[in-house]
Amino acid sequence: MRRLRKAKIIATLGPSSSTPEVIRALFLAGADVFRLNLSHGTLADHARRIQIIRELESSVARPIAILLDMQGPKLRVGRFNADRVTLREGDSFRLDLSESPGDQQRASLPHPEVFQVLRPGSQLLIDDGKISLRVVDCGADFAQTEVVAGGVVSNNKGVNVPDVILPIPALTDKDKEGLSFGLDAGVDWVAPSFVQRPDDLVELRDIVGDRAMIITKFEKPAAMEHLKSIVALSDAVMVARGDLGV
Repeated sequence: MRRLRKAKIIATLGPSSSTPEVIRALFLAGADVFRLNLSHGTLADHARRIQIIRELESSVARPIAILLDMQGPKLRVGRFNADRVTLREGDSFRLDLSESPGDQQRASLPHPEVFQVLRPGSQLLIDDGKISLRVVDCGADFAQTEVVAGGVVSNNKGVNVPDVILPIPALTDKDKEGLSFGLDAGVDWVAPSFVQRPDDLVELRDIVGDRAMIITKFEKPAAMEHLKSIVALSDAVMVARGDLGV
């Protein structure tokens, strides 16, 4: 089965699209690559998907690529007494290392590495940029902020710090476990998440070797400052418009 078009289509598999029938239908509709998102599902789930894809590949006598998308480091606020709070523009809101549940005035941010690099004027984004905070004062274990764009913040929402390079490893223990699984299973591509600088790819390249290709996602503004070096260390790149937008 031959396809003449040069553009390729990547289809992400999830709980509702992981049966042999659906995966075959996606392939016949034009999917060239199947993406497995390690942020969701278990390794056993992904192993079943890989088996189905490889059986399909044999039946159609055409290569089908598998892309393993790693979760990367995740920053999250803690829990709240009432499960959520509503922040309004101009409110004062504190983030700190205390593990106690948050309220209208403060929340836990159990990531000391974030406070190491914050400065007055730094921006923090919560829940994919829905909530924007500006740092007014900060120290080794806290940041006092002003709410720039308000909204509802609920338990364990993600936090992004777009204008600084965070001193955190690009590969988490979970990533390494997933990567080992994927390479042993014979995936074709691996995609590291939240790459900030070229050094983030060096460890990955050492682990992967020639067993798979690396597609680097540009998700952090800091990565754009090292565009040429990161591209040189990658086999392909992906522009994550949503993450770059926040």
